[in-house]
Amino acid sequence: MDEHRYQTSGHGPRRLLLIHGWFWDQRVFAALIALLPPDEFTCATFDIAGYGTARAEEGPYDMAAMAEDGWRVAQALGWNDFAVLGHSMGGKAAQKLAIDHADAVRAVIAVTPVSVAPLPFPPEVRAFFERSCGDDDVAGALVGESVGGRLSQAWLDDIVARTRETADDDTRRAYLRSFADDDFSPEAPRLTAPLLVVFGEHDHGVAESVMRPVYEGLYPHARFATIAGVGHYPMLEAPEALAATIAAFLSEMSC
Repeated sequence: MDEHRYQTSGHGPRRLLLIHGWFWDQRVFAALIALLPPDEFTCATFDIAGYGTARAEEGPYDMAAMAEDGWRVAQALGWNDFAVLGHSMGGKAAQKLAIDHADAVRAVIAVTPVSVAPLPFPPEVRAFFERSCGDDDVAGALVGESVGGRLSQAWLDDIVARTRETADDDTRRAYLRSFADDDFSPEAPRLTAPLLVVFGEHDHGVAESVMRPVYEGLYPHARFATIAGVGHYPMLEAPEALAATIAAFLSEMSC
């Protein structure tokens, strides 16, 4: 793993690997990490292939490769045990990482996450997601829907611009196909680590009413938290609340 692709922060005993989602790159976690006490946490973030510092890296651009990239970061850091946090499609990759490396992953935090099962997209919704890869107006509308139409156009435009800066359209289309279609659900029983699924109250993309029953079926041991007043991006919308949720869960799990 190229050391320029990942960054670490803090020096504490709780090791936390964070996997970013479809919009933007590892920098999406900056405000959140700044709120996790550095004497308690050591955090590691990385750019998935095709994004940010790894934009020139060829694929495959899929969930399994994301999970293995995360594993390579942990190995490069000498981490034999750690917790993993994934946002949105990164949540699917985090689950895959915990499935494949159950002996090392001590806890999983899935933030507004995609399921390991295929997404039941109606054709018109799938087409909307596809168009967002090449049309900034559609991308802004998609992000706006995911935060419940609550945030300013300037905020939406900023997320879209940062995403366009960090990844090209074809790369994002490839990841879309993977997070929407790949099916790891037969492997779900191998995820035995403590699992916290975090929803945003106003997330219309990964709505708790739709996704919580999915997670309850996949992982009977899963725990759930809902952050009030936020949509799909709690690390940007309310990093303090998300940081407190993470710290409380990992403290209880002794991770």
